Amino acid sequence: MPRAKRGNKRLKKRKKYLSLAKGYRGTKSKLYRSAKESVEKGLQYAYVGRKRKKRDFRRLWIVRINAAARQHGMSYSQFMHGVKLAEIEIDRKILADLAVKQPEAFEAIAGKAKDALENKPNATA
Repeated sequence: MPRAKRGNKRLKKRKKYLSLAKGYRGTKSKLYRSAKESVEKGLQYAYVGRKRKKRDFRRLWIVRINAAARQHGMSYSQFMHGVKLAEIEIDRKILADLAVKQPEAFEAIAGKAKDALENKPNATA
């Protein structure tokens, strides 16, 4: 069986890693082995970061909604429960945006949520 030396395929593979490592300092952008390690680690961080971004934004929205709800005399959990009882189907992203950019609209939603909590039938039967 003839010997295979890979040739162009090896060069193409290495060139791909080195081009992804552009902008890294020192040997991490020049030498294949270091570049490959750095690029692979960077891709791992990027993957984790995409998952983490969703978590971080949800936390931010909850903080903003909580701050706005407390200005209307409710905690975050009371406010969200009232919103669900009032059958207002707005997600946290939009609620947080309203809390920051349109406080009067958020105030209307908070009023409806408060009314829904007050008029809630007690389930103590």
